[in-house]
Amino acid sequence: MRIFQGIDELVAAVGEHLGHSRWHTVSQHQIDGFAEVTGDSQWIHTDPQRAAQGPFQGPIAHGYLTLSLLPMLSWEVYRVDGVSMVINYGSNRIRFPSVVPVGSSVRAGIELLSVEPAASGVQVITRVTIGIEDAVKPACIAEIVSLLVP
Repeated sequence: MRIFQGIDELVAAVGEHLGHSRWHTVSQHQIDGFAEVTGDSQWIHTDPQRAAQGPFQGPIAHGYLTLSLLPMLSWEVYRVDGVSMVINYGSNRIRFPSVVPVGSSVRAGIELLSVEPAASGVQVITRVTIGIEDAVKPACIAEIVSLLVP
């Protein structure tokens, strides 16, 4: 975990790769829970028998499930001390180059792209790449916008 002692230290790190999270295994239980919460119960995610005969030879995580792991994974990579809160402001770009088969392990790598003044703090833009263990292509590449409030 990389810890920044305030926004000035974060500004000094613009352009750097901040590190990687630990590996986390994506389970069928997580996929089923995500399907229940979102109403997306497509068989490629929730029916292991049918999915075994499908294009991915087994069930895969929803793309948005993979994206939803971002907060957990990001908190393992870095934090900024001296701010009262971090607000998810949105995303500039999200792509899902590869599927995440059930049982795969994923982790996030984070690059700090920019830190700019904003009305109530600073706007931070990071590029988060969620990799899949032993895979060539990442599962997700997302440009994330956060607001840090001092």
